[in-house]
Amino acid sequence: MRRRIISSLTAFALLTGGVAAIAGTMGNSSAKAAQDASTFKDVPASHWASTAIYSAVEQGYFKGYTDGTFKPGAPVTKAEMASILARLTDQPELPTPEPNNFTDVPEWAKSSVSTAIAKGFIHPSSYKGKLDAKAPLSRGEMADWLTQGLSAVNSDYGQALSDVTNTVIPAKEYFTGKLADSHKNAVAVALGTGLMSVANDKTFGVDRTTTRAEVAVLIARYASTSQTKPSDIQGLNELRQVGLTGTNLSVITKSFHKTPEKKTLLSSNQKYEDVLTDDFSFVRNKDIVTLTNYADLKILNWIIVDTHVSNDKRSIYYPVFVDEGAKLQSGRHFSFVEFKLNIKSESMSQLQAGSLLGSATFNPLFSPRSKVFLSYGGPKISDYFAKTKAIFIVKNPVYWSEGLLHANSTTARTLTLETKGGTVFSINYTD
Repeated sequence: MRRRIISSLTAFALLTGGVAAIAGTMGNSSAKAAQDASTFKDVPASHWASTAIYSAVEQGYFKGYTDGTFKPGAPVTKAEMASILARLTDQPELPTPEPNNFTDVPEWAKSSVSTAIAKGFIHPSSYKGKLDAKAPLSRGEMADWLTQGLSAVNSDYGQALSDVTNTVIPAKEYFTGKLADSHKNAVAVALGTGLMSVANDKTFGVDRTTTRAEVAVLIARYASTSQTKPSDIQGLNELRQVGLTGTNLSVITKSFHKTPEKKTLLSSNQKYEDVLTDDFSFVRNKDIVTLTNYADLKILNWIIVDTHVSNDKRSIYYPVFVDEGAKLQSGRHFSFVEFKLNIKSESMSQLQAGSLLGSATFNPLFSPRSKVFLSYGGPKISDYFAKTKAIFIVKNPVYWSEGLLHANSTTARTLTLETKGGTVFSINYTD
């Protein structure tokens, strides 16, 4: 039988005054709980979380209200969520947990909060003595608590939280610069593991409250994720690789390797073994040698999307850059590059930007034109033009561009970037 992180039916005291809200005294049976779940007036079978809600009630995490409703959209407080997390029986306890030094936790929740701390979900050191236990739990804090819990289960999740520090996060707040550093890493891991997702408006919503329906879903997702190795989750692997190296290339395709010495042209004062590398981190955010002198150029991130794989194998960045159903010719991948320019000319044009590298893969000429990219609010080249003509009016633009990566033996070319410091990134397609 599949191991389950959610415990068998047990009861614990009512968490909100006199109404069965989270899990109340359940003196009858799981059959009675299941019956309650099947008769909630406000949870029809068509509700997006109905299955998870029924399961959470059956497992004893929630009960309905006395008026026959579940109130799926009602917020869950921090104290209530701590009580739920404390009951995850397969969650290990830390050898030396932080002390519970909160001064505002109600008596009924003190033991549960201490247990949630011991199990690694809550870090009191992140607070200033007060949990604000009666306040609704925000999605940002939910991401913090769940990813910290994962770190207690598997230390590689803790490493993942560090690896994603400089990653590209598939949420609108990241692209618009509105995602606070305090939540960034947890949001990245929550999205990368599939624990949490963005809303229809593409925002993660760190300040939005967490609802009862969402908690029901998250319990099941956490159970599954906590039993999965981080290295087996492609989306998380992409976020980690982008964080560490600036590109997801090695996760999306294994067909590019360091260019053989005899196929790489180096200037006379360079030695192949000293400067050539296939690790993109060596040229990330470094000044790149350009073909023209209109601007200094840096590459901050390089994202690859293959449109010819099944949905469960496609890049976590697909829904950020590529409209659903879009497909390129066989042997081509989308290449999305985040450029940072330091413009030297007083009137540099869009075409002159395109001449800086002259590469179909690293192409600063055009930004993504998909509907989804526009909905994510990512910076694009046209954001920096005068309204009447394509002349830059900002000296230091940072924007995303769209290009093509050829990925078959007939069309692929050696990809080479050289930094002004002499380091060369060069990879070649190999079958």
